[in-house]
Amino acid sequence: MNVLVINCGSSSLKFQLINSDTEAVLAKGLCERIGIDGRLTYQPAGGEKAITDKAMPTHTEAIQFVIDALTDADTGVVKSLEEIGAVGHRVVHGGEKFASSVVITEEVKAAIEECNDLAPLHNPANLIGINACEGLMPGTPMVAVFDTAFHQTMPSTAYMYGLPYEYYDKYKVRRYGFHGTSHSFVSKRVAEFLGKDYEATKTIVCHLGNGSSICAVNNGKSVDTSMGLTPLEGLVMGTRSGDIDPAIMEFIAKKENLDIDGLMTVLNKKSGVEGVSGVSSDFRDLTAAAESGNERAALALEVFAYRVAKYVGSYAAAMNGVDNIVFTAGIGENDAAMRSKICAYLGYLGIAINEAANAKRGEEIVISTEDSKVNVLVIPTNEELAIARETVALV
Repeated sequence: MNVLVINCGSSSLKFQLINSDTEAVLAKGLCERIGIDGRLTYQPAGGEKAITDKAMPTHTEAIQFVIDALTDADTGVVKSLEEIGAVGHRVVHGGEKFASSVVITEEVKAAIEECNDLAPLHNPANLIGINACEGLMPGTPMVAVFDTAFHQTMPSTAYMYGLPYEYYDKYKVRRYGFHGTSHSFVSKRVAEFLGKDYEATKTIVCHLGNGSSICAVNNGKSVDTSMGLTPLEGLVMGTRSGDIDPAIMEFIAKKENLDIDGLMTVLNKKSGVEGVSGVSSDFRDLTAAAESGNERAALALEVFAYRVAKYVGSYAAAMNGVDNIVFTAGIGENDAAMRSKICAYLGYLGIAINEAANAKRGEEIVISTEDSKVNVLVIPTNEELAIARETVALV
């Protein structure tokens, strides 16, 4: 079966067409600037990347252009829509309503819409993509795969905040966590790669990118994760602050004369390693600046490593031990120096790093030494493949 994987944003749409039998990516691409002017990037497997400016007033036009590209007589990879057996949609927030992926129905869409206030920038866009696909591909099964679903196994001790309980009762204010598709995929792959029983291992997944989160996976279940009600909590990230003293918001608001929207802009878009360094949210830029003597860039990198190490330590405590620590996503997979910085804090766990192995990039590899008491690995994530697998399992 060929599965079309859709990741819909407010003005963008990423896509991959995956053959579920071979798990090969047949084609991939991106629609950008939807509602502004429009640009389609399309690349068939083994073919050249093509970038075309196309008017995309809405997501419906964007989906149509994706379909046209996939079925094009010269550069397409399927002859017709009949060769696409299902569509898997990434949906950011499922609240407490969804603990697993589901086939999309009108009732499911209504439930997703009820979660809009938990992810106002993402869920409405996800629904737009679903509706656009349904309109252009009637009769094709659609599946929703939720970023939050994997974390619905967290116990209440992990997801409850120290707030009046009525806020949970009335508004479902609690920790939800994100990157669940990635944490699920990577934690399963670690067990498979090592030949271990997934349901009898303790793994900490470090999904480190511009948005970063850590997850404790105990015997196949997420038991804690660093992001919270929103993706703002947890680690210091590219432009997000991560954990802070909430009273800072009032202090800064008074000093800078900011309203709540202004504060949230600071916390989400002007903080993190970019805010600390004053240089960039891109770790390659930070590393270059630090090597050139920029002390704030060096500080930003150290702050990031320290925060990751603190979370790893807390999750080892939460699970009363850890068998595997795994790095994934853009920074986790590609930044050997950052992995070394983080692991330098973890000697108390009996961890020792093989620096020659750690220097490699883009492959599944154990980077700890043979006598290390905890396995440390790099496992590339593949959220699109995970969504395709979830979709096939349901349809």
